[in-house]
Amino acid sequence: MADAARKVATYDDVLAAPPHMVAEIVDGELVLSPRPASRHGAAASVLSEELGPPFKRGRGGPGGWLIVYEPELHLAGNVLVPDLAGWRRERMPLFPDTPFMTLAPDWICEVLSPGSARFDRKKKMPIYGQEGVRNAWLVDPVERTLEVYRLADAHWSLLATFSDDERVRAEPFDAIELELGLLWADVEPAPVK
Repeated sequence: MADAARKVATYDDVLAAPPHMVAEIVDGELVLSPRPASRHGAAASVLSEELGPPFKRGRGGPGGWLIVYEPELHLAGNVLVPDLAGWRRERMPLFPDTPFMTLAPDWICEVLSPGSARFDRKKKMPIYGQEGVRNAWLVDPVERTLEVYRLADAHWSLLATFSDDERVRAEPFDAIELELGLLWADVEPAPVK
């Protein structure tokens, strides 16, 4: 009975969200999350800095990608905001001059935080898979890990988990070696529990 009475969120709800929150709609429900904390933001920023030159610009790598920080994606009635997303230029040669994207990316990266990890894994990852996103990375700056996934037969397959200061080649950006430790180098270590 409660589900039948539940109000289905609309894009007006997203637009009315407080500016200090990230607003998303998942399965008709408005989900508000706080803006990323410094550890989260630093990891996403460094990853964008490392991938941009070789993949977006072709400096020291193959190019061929458009990569953007926190795009708003409208996918099958859902409004999602991954931390990073990338499109192969053969699918999206230029970003459209629109406030949101309707073409599913080829790669997404979610930077996990204690408050978002379950939501990112359980709610958002299945939607990305249903929409045909081919690759996903989950970065956990507290645990200092990178999980690399590939969509196969409509299911996510974990290809590898890397940690700490490893040097990695991770699909779909395996043309370069990524120094994982850079993602957490500029933030104080997480408190030991």
